[in-house]
Amino acid sequence: MISLKQLLAPAVIGLALAAPAAAQDQEQMQKNLDDKMAKEFVSNAAWVTDYDEARKVAKEQGKVIFVYFTRSYSP
Repeated sequence: MISLKQLLAPAVIGLALAAPAAAQDQEQMQKNLDDKMAKEFVSNAAWVTDYDEARKVAKEQGKVIFVYFTRSYSP
């Protein structure tokens, strides 16, 4: 029978190895976000990037929430 420690060890090692690469990508991801937010189709709208705030505003205004997910610049 495989123990929980044996099961999780590869995942922990993978996370440890991925952490430095993620830190190096942080600057590039921020640049990608800034570039995307500067585009006309994005900058012409009043985006709310905080989910709880978006829920509050949507409820107050009787509107639905449009959620846009992407990985290209996710910090």
